[in-house]
Amino acid sequence: MPIPEIRISDYTYELPSGRIAAYPAERRDASKLLIYNKGKISEDVFSAIPDYIGPESCMVFNNTKVVPARLIFRKDTGAFIEIFCLEPFDPEEYNLSFSSVGTCCWKCIVGNLKRWKSGKINLYVPMWAEKEFGEIGLEAEIVSMDKGQIVVRFTWSGQWRFSEVLDKCGRIPIPPYINREAEDIDIERYQTLYAKYRGSVAAPTAGLHFTDNVLSALKMKGIDMENICLHVGAGTFMPVKSEKIGGHPMHSEPFSVSRELLEHLQEFSGRKKIVAVGTTSVRTLESLYYLGVKCLEAGPGNWGVEEVGQWDPYADKKWPGLSESIGALVEYLHINRLDRLTARTRIIIVPSYRFKFTDMLITNFHQPQSTLLLLIAALIGENWRNVYGYAMGHGFRFLSYGDSSLLIP
Repeated sequence: MPIPEIRISDYTYELPSGRIAAYPAERRDASKLLIYNKGKISEDVFSAIPDYIGPESCMVFNNTKVVPARLIFRKDTGAFIEIFCLEPFDPEEYNLSFSSVGTCCWKCIVGNLKRWKSGKINLYVPMWAEKEFGEIGLEAEIVSMDKGQIVVRFTWSGQWRFSEVLDKCGRIPIPPYINREAEDIDIERYQTLYAKYRGSVAAPTAGLHFTDNVLSALKMKGIDMENICLHVGAGTFMPVKSEKIGGHPMHSEPFSVSRELLEHLQEFSGRKKIVAVGTTSVRTLESLYYLGVKCLEAGPGNWGVEEVGQWDPYADKKWPGLSESIGALVEYLHINRLDRLTARTRIIIVPSYRFKFTDMLITNFHQPQSTLLLLIAALIGENWRNVYGYAMGHGFRFLSYGDSSLLIP
């Protein structure tokens, strides 16, 4: 299958700024829910979603946790420098980096970079916060700049772990299209209730609607609930600038899944409907098949940590069966005595993609001309226009803090 010749301009719609939700609904599960079921569209409230998920289903959640990754520094000249932490560089492993004391390095985006070429700069601490933040003494300096990748070394005083430094000094990185500064409400609401593993700089927003009551109702119905962990990067907001999607470079994101989940996916194949909670869960689930193919091709004993390439799914080759592919991953973990599979993915899911796992998708409404809108079109075809037209005509709120949808192709 060749790389699809898709013009991004064919996947757009009019999104007035007033329809972008600037704040979350008063209650998480009070958001509106659009149900697309094999061509038919209806609506409900999100708290009713257990009514639309059959008992012979498995829901897959992304339990990544958003970190307060925005740090504001100030030079002696008075210039403000914003540093947006993307992912750890040294130590490279997330847990080790968050546990670092005294110093660590991160790949970053730097705002107002032209005003900061070299030297150490200090965290900006307002006068009212000097007692709380001043003792940390957080400093930053650029270690390297290569092909747009900036590595920043952070140093600080005391026995604080870097996770504690971020919690005290950082700000929640709410999306730029919300067009406001982060507020206290975002600390709680730009985070899922089931968030567990630190690492994301953007929330898996489909999960923001779930409450303890909704999760309990799903469990009481006998629905299986599984977790993956994909750390969402800032690339999720990167606009498509190329005329055709073939010219758009997808960002790389790290993910991990348990051996137990892989075994369950083998067991559930053909018996249970897989309900992906959010596009990040979709991208992780679908990437597993292609990792399994790499494992089969290299041999379980030789395969190491890999990355699914952007266009791997569209290669012209004979593909093995789903069970065979996932079985290779399980065997690899067993041989190497590993409980979790860790890898990265650049997968792009666009019309013509053949889904391996995803039977249903719970997701918010995405930006025009975005890769996420292409994913929706890959799942439900040209009916995405009807879904978004209905949402626009019936008062649904859009993007990260907006309303939700359940898509059943």
